[in-house]
Amino acid sequence: MIDEAKLNELIQAEEMAYFRGELCEYSPESSTLEEKREIVQEMHDSSKALLDAMRADFEQQPPEIRQKVLDMLCTSGYESSKWWRDVLTGNGDARFHAPDVTD
Repeated sequence: MIDEAKLNELIQAEEMAYFRGELCEYSPESSTLEEKREIVQEMHDSSKALLDAMRADFEQQPPEIRQKVLDMLCTSGYESSKWWRDVLTGNGDARFHAPDVTD
């Protein structure tokens, strides 16, 4: 199971990346194109790291717990059932199959 400190670190990294993205949207002229690329890459990487940690934690659970958690998440109203299944048992969120923005 993922430890709380690591989970908090991943959440904070994602929140900071998206905060920087919002600042860039608010004042696009204050960032160079390279800085914007870095911000987008940080947003991508931090979200992917968080989802990967969720999947790894989910996979460590016994099958009956995995099924109960998946059922609960699929009926939560947050994201779709397909999204939860893809993230936790499939290939992950399709957004993370795109080419690296630094390529």
